[in-house]
Amino acid sequence: MNKILIILMGICLAMALAACGSKKAQEAPTNTDSAAAGGQAVTIKASNFKFDQTEYHVKKGEPVTITLDNTQGAHGVSIKDFKVSLDSTKKTFTFTPDKTGSFPIICSVMCGSGHANMKSTLIVE
Repeated sequence: MNKILIILMGICLAMALAACGSKKAQEAPTNTDSAAAGGQAVTIKASNFKFDQTEYHVKKGEPVTITLDNTQGAHGVSIKDFKVSLDSTKKTFTFTPDKTGSFPIICSVMCGSGHANMKSTLIVE
């Protein structure tokens, strides 16, 4: 009887692990092919209370893949004008800017006392 119970538990565990792995395959893919195929790639490195650059420059009408790299602490990126929202669960986003100008980049994850000062700018030329 104990052998049957152990075998059944093993089968249940295998099914649970297989289901967890298949969820990733069913999620909507992020479009990173455009960056690899000649699009623009921007990596925003976030550390405690600052981004690595005060400005990031991209060109209008060309696909942009933005990647968040948290080098210190837990941070996020929000560029509201282009509906960009990145954090520890979603680190890459691809979009095509359709307008020129300066667009605020802010930290979207409450990261501590310097959170309000964690800002940068996306410049679309």
